[in-house]
Amino acid sequence: MKTETEIRMAGMNALIQALGLVEAERFLMAISRERFNYTEWRRTGLPDLPIEELTRLANLEAEKNDNDSVKNSL
Repeated sequence: MKTETEIRMAGMNALIQALGLVEAERFLMAISRERFNYTEWRRTGLPDLPIEELTRLANLEAEKNDNDSVKNSL
């Protein structure tokens, strides 16, 4: 079982990897600024898709963002 610190570090790393450092910080500020019910958000905030399909779509979006980043750096 992971410690709370290990879970927090893994969560931060996942956010930074998925969103980048600035957007991860913006996400954290957004949820700390308002009354945020994570459990309710999990029920209503994500599309009603099987996890495999959600993962596939997330990977496609990440790939698209990577390609856009490469184009913008040229």
